[in-house]
Amino acid sequence: MWGAARIRNATMSSGQESIFSEYETDTSQTSRLLRKFKETPFVPLGMAGFAMVVGYGLYRLKHRGDMKMSLHLIHMRVAAQGFVVGAITCGVLYSMFQEHMVKPKE
Repeated sequence: MWGAARIRNATMSSGQESIFSEYETDTSQTSRLLRKFKETPFVPLGMAGFAMVVGYGLYRLKHRGDMKMSLHLIHMRVAAQGFVVGAITCGVLYSMFQEHMVKPKE
């Protein structure tokens, strides 16, 4: 907190606006999270997929039969990482599409 106040005071001289004005006016955690989700729509999808894989893994942990614990954990880790990497890839492709195909050329 003290560091941010020093930065704000150092960047604001008489008549100048702070370079962090966008972040200072938007202080609510929820509003920042919603803004970030609008900028990158595949982040919530990756987070939800990761949570679903973890939940499914915890459920299957109880009913794994004679499978070793280490093998079960490796499978769940690979599934969760695969979902997140897939969501990141889709997000990159989406942003490239938005930037190069939808945006009118100048």
